[in-house]
Amino acid sequence: MTRAQSAIEMVVRERARVHPDAVWLAYEDQTVTWAEVLSYANRAANGWLELGVRPADRVAILLGNCPEFIWSYLGLLFMGAGPVPVNTAQRGVTLHHILADSGARAAVVADSLRSTFDQARADCPDLEHAVVVGGPAGGGIDWDIDRLLSAPDTDPVIDVADAPAAAAMLYTSGTTGPPKGVVTSSYDASPIGVLLGAAGVQPGETMYTPLPLFHGNALYVSMIGSMVLDARFALAERFSASRFFDDCRRFDAVEFNALGGMISILLKQPVRPDDADNPVRTVLSAGCPPDRWEEFERRFGLRLVEWFGMVDAPGILLNTEGRVGSMGTPIAGVEFAVVDDDDEPVPVGHTGQLVFRHPQGQLTHYHGLPDATETAYRGGWFHTGDLASQDADGFYYYKGRKKESIRRLGENISAWEIETVVNAHPAVQESAAHAVPSELGEDEVKLVVVPKPGARVSPEALTEFCEGKVARYAVPRYVEIVDELPKTGTQRVQYGVLKERGITPATWDRLDTDGTAGSPAGATAKEQHA
Repeated sequence: MTRAQSAIEMVVRERARVHPDAVWLAYEDQTVTWAEVLSYANRAANGWLELGVRPADRVAILLGNCPEFIWSYLGLLFMGAGPVPVNTAQRGVTLHHILADSGARAAVVADSLRSTFDQARADCPDLEHAVVVGGPAGGGIDWDIDRLLSAPDTDPVIDVADAPAAAAMLYTSGTTGPPKGVVTSSYDASPIGVLLGAAGVQPGETMYTPLPLFHGNALYVSMIGSMVLDARFALAERFSASRFFDDCRRFDAVEFNALGGMISILLKQPVRPDDADNPVRTVLSAGCPPDRWEEFERRFGLRLVEWFGMVDAPGILLNTEGRVGSMGTPIAGVEFAVVDDDDEPVPVGHTGQLVFRHPQGQLTHYHGLPDATETAYRGGWFHTGDLASQDADGFYYYKGRKKESIRRLGENISAWEIETVVNAHPAVQESAAHAVPSELGEDEVKLVVVPKPGARVSPEALTEFCEGKVARYAVPRYVEIVDELPKTGTQRVQYGVLKERGITPATWDRLDTDGTAGSPAGATAKEQHA
């Protein structure tokens, strides 16, 4: 019997057969051809087998952006095991949860994360083997990466013909609870194919990303997407606003993906006369602030294509018409709707939870969480946890996370609507609104603000700025000015961290009982919310 091959392995082998000397990967000053990609993948696959990993095992990848991440990942696919990319910012109980919950048999770890990994791997009896990148073996680490890649450059031999491959598993960000492992039981590439088609990248052109490979955007859309398109893949170690467009010029990149606050951060860079003198044609953006959309296109001379997607389930909205602020309309036969708390459709223009269903039915599940899976897919529709509205033309608009909504005086308030208003203030770089407990029950609104570099803004000015732009009950009571917001590796605000901080000594209270305008929240406020 012939050994089963994953779709990605088949693409790599075909590219290496057709044009072995063509460059695929560019990283710093290094370039890697398709023939070399195949060689690294084969050697990693045989190395994993020699180490003791077997088909259907899972292997955690705790690496930042580097070629070794790619070779480790491809090698696992080539020998039928399941990669589990892990956010390198995870620590302690959360990292232990991911290692234990996934049942990882082995891990490949950056040397800089060695002590973090050692602490988290305790009480993980399934985790038998470890490989280190950037450091020596020993002390619980079996091999270094050079030892793994010194295995034979031959087609891996699997003991069991057609051995079932373990599905790759990505964990959710865990911003509202423990991260959940998302397993794809049946893969449909058509939505990604339509999305990549909108990017307009041609074979041989370059796609660039500084986003982390442990996240689905960089891994699936940029890395694997470039393979499917037969494009080049330029990878940066991390996001740098000051170097970003110079990297695009250096690699002659015609496309990149944007997430979270990237667009706002890039716009904060000093204006340069050559801002629009770059090779980028298209940006696939998820979450572009509406008030910065057209400015970004004009300044950098490119086209922004907004889209919505998530790791949890395959469903994509795509906006190729440049309708500012919209996530777009459904593609690839996936149905979308906006529903209320009883799963009934809401009228056009009203806000509710965004849901969708794939024509092939349920294609994913949460590892070891049947109840959570059933809840998410209730009624046959995947419930995203995102709030949205739909206009009369069928375009969808993001309104924030459902769990980030705030209930005050009997009214539901979207954190997104407050942030959208506050972020338009000329002195504000970014903000986050969240609930804090009220002495009257329900919630009060707290706003956390990062000013633009060199700018100053008072809490009073911010609340006055909100007056008339949001409902009176949505005007924040509490305001805190900070240097930065806590974020995940993909630049998503960690609302759970902000809620845990609650009312701090630096928090200003609009209703402070001591009557001192602009003073920090006094003892009374702190005691009320202890």
